[in-house]
Formats: sequence, structure tokens, C-alpha cells
Amino acid sequence: MSAEILPTHTAALFEHAVKRAAALLRAGELVALPTETVYGLAANALDPVAVAKIFTVKGRPARNPLIVHIASLDQARACAAAWPPLAETLARAFWPGPLTLVLPRSPLIPDLVTASGNTVGLRWPSHPFIQAVLRECGFPLAAPSANLSNRVSPTNASHVFEQLGDALALIVDGGQSQVGIESTVVDISAGPARVLRPGMIHAASLAAVLGETLAGPPVPSPSSSGTLRSPGLLQKHYSPRARLMLLTWADEADLNRQVGALCLNRARCHVLAHTQVPAPEGFGRVCLIPHDAEAFARALYAELHCCDAHGAETILVELPPATPEWAGVIDRLRRAAA
Repeated sequence: MSAEILPTHTAALFEHAVKRAAALLRAGELVALPTETVYGLAANALDPVAVAKIFTVKGRPARNPLIVHIASLDQARACAAAWPPLAETLARAFWPGPLTLVLPRSPLIPDLVTASGNTVGLRWPSHPFIQAVLRECGFPLAAPSANLSNRVSPTNASHVFEQLGDALALIVDGGQSQVGIESTVVDISAGPARVLRPGMIHAASLAAVLGETLAGPPVPSPSSSGTLRSPGLLQKHYSPRARLMLLTWADEADLNRQVGALCLNRARCHVLAHTQVPAPEGFGRVCLIPHDAEAFARALYAELHCCDAHGAETILVELPPATPEWAGVIDRLRRAAA
């Protein structure tokens, strides 16, 4: 049976979808919900049986922990064994929003959520729909991206349906995700704050609030290594079906030379460019993404889904600048290309 898709574009539809989603979540079922980052596959974070369904449906490795979504500072404190001043400072500056804080876990949080680790990632999302569902449920939600493991995250309800439509009872359509990539993850569980996964809240913004420089992300983990402290640390992740390659080219002639040298099937090459945009003739598709980190992030996953839908064999992405505001985008692209 295919998933029911509920719209939310009127007050009555919004309220009906909240009630239906909360009822399924209280019953231990999974529901795909919109957030401002990407669409999430939600379950009651305090119910290990419900959480186990997330791993089964996604085909997610059990060592890859889940982020717990909350709807208040009180709920966040209940999910953490400690709430240091650093947590209070960052939460008050960036929540609700696309920031996940890694803290010592509370005994309330099941082992499966944290991959049996001693920390938990907490986030207070800003999307009004998931906020309403969290309030209606009264319990936190574990909600990784609503897609098959390691595939491109969904940024609209159609993306969710394409991958998981046969495995879910309900997908809520809350429109296009406005951030477009997953949250920034900051580990404040011990020692100095460290960015585990860059996102659209970048290190300079965090440092400005904390008054100190944060340590950078760890080296990407090979898929065979041990328990992870955060999602998004696998070496290969966020990947389209097509092969993704990051290139730089001086002009169209330079790109054509590289395509030839790589022996690529030009007709099945799709190009995502932001500065040096080639003519579309001969390529399967050429897309211009704005040369702006926030707009690029908002468009990226939708474009990768589109390339797959149009039969791309190779996706050539013009490498963005190596500046702080682009760190989250570059992280996703490098993992997709691994």
C-alpha cells in the first residue's frame, strides 16, 4: 500500500495533518515530516520498537546514531544528562533552527537512538509543522532524513514518496525545505566545542556567539569503523545513483577537455554550475545554481534528485569556493562524490 500524502496549505488541512501524524506516532508508527533542513522520517524517540523501524525502513547501519528533535529547552534538558552553559548559550542563539547539539545522553534515550554511545544529538527544528506535531505528541522524535540510507536526502514530499512511498502510512507535504541540507552538528559533550558536521550555521557564526574558535570536523570515517557520535560522518553519504564528480574548469573549452580525458558519455553527463556555465548542447542537462551558499544549498538536493530522474550517468558539479559559508555544501558534495 502506498503512503497517504497529506497537504498542509490551509489552517484546516494543517490541523488535520498534525492530528493524523501524532496519532500514528503515538501508535509506534513512522511518519515522514517536513523540517526546514530536509524531510525527516520520524518515530517516538523514547520507544525502541518504533525507533528500530527507522533503521529497517532506511536500511541504516545500527552504528549510525539518530538526532532527537525536541520542542522546548525543558524537553532538551530532559533528554540530556548534563546541560552545560555552552548548551544554553548556543540553544538561545540558534534554536529553533538548523543546529544539533551533541550532549551526554539522558537514561530516557534508548540505546538504539545513540548507537549505544554515551551522547545524544538534540535539535529544536524551526519548521512550524514538525513543531506542531512535537507539541501534540508531547514526546521527542527521532527523525533522520526520510530516504534510503546513503542516498540523497529529500527536500519535498515527492522525493520521500519516490524512495519510501511503499514503506510508510503517511507523508506530510509541508512544501520545499528552505535550508536544503542537514543541520550543523556541534559536540559540546566534553572538552572544547567541535563541529562534527558543517551546515548552514557555519563556524564563524558559532565562534561569534561563543567567543572562541571551534575545532573542525574529524576526518571522514571509513564505513568499516566503530560507533559514530553524530550522523553525517560516514565517508560516503548523501549520494545520488549517478556518479558525482567535483571539478573546476576555467571555461567551456577546459570542461570539454576534461570530459574527453575522463572518457565520459557526454550525452549522459549532467552539469551543475554556478560560475562557468557551459552551453547545453551535447550534455544530458546543464543547470545553473546561484553563486550564493544559501541558495545553492536550498537547490542542491532537488537538482541531484532531478539528475537521477532524468537518467544521468555522471553528474559534474562545479566546485564551490573554499570559504566558511560554503563549508556545509562542500562537505555534502565531497561525501556524495566519495
